[in-house]
Amino acid sequence: MNTMEENAPQENIVDLERIERAFREILFAVGENPDREGLCETPRRVARMYAEMFQGLHRDPCVHLHKYFTEDYNEIVLVRDISFNSMCEHHFLPFMGKVHIGYLPSGKIIGLSKLARVVEDIARRPQVQERMTATIADLLVEKLQVRGVGVVIEALHTCMAIRGIKKPGATCITSAMRGWFIKNPITRAEFMTLIYGKNTPTLSFME
Repeated sequence: MNTMEENAPQENIVDLERIERAFREILFAVGENPDREGLCETPRRVARMYAEMFQGLHRDPCVHLHKYFTEDYNEIVLVRDISFNSMCEHHFLPFMGKVHIGYLPSGKIIGLSKLARVVEDIARRPQVQERMTATIADLLVEKLQVRGVGVVIEALHTCMAIRGIKKPGATCITSAMRGWFIKNPITRAEFMTLIYGKNTPTLSFME
């Protein structure tokens, strides 16, 4: 994907008119009048919102990992508290939170902002938190050939807060450990301590 494609307005890629027509039908289906004053422009707004929320479907997060720097650094590199917003594919309601990424370089380091861009592209598509966590970890292993990766995501899910069980404030934590982070408990413990300090939670690690 070239730079022009990467920066192209998403409304040029997404079928906005089709989304508008579909959302008008949803308004009819729930018993609303899509032509009343307060709703007449809503289908268009929703279409543009979807174009923004799902722009990751039209982007390749790998492009952010093509440029790296050769560096003899053997300790953990950690970027903590990368904020994100995504859309749960089960109910099409948003979930949001923060991502913590740590890796052990193998002669290559990546610009720190690139990790945030990878998170953004992977989050901006219909998602489940578990897959998002694993995808980020696997991508770093594949593209940077790192010795180890740890990814932890903390998120609030509106599908749990406003419907069904209705439990606002509940936090979902997922983790994906690869390479040295799964093989060496000391490295894993150091990574978790760098994130949480003495308040490190007990996590179930995904291989």
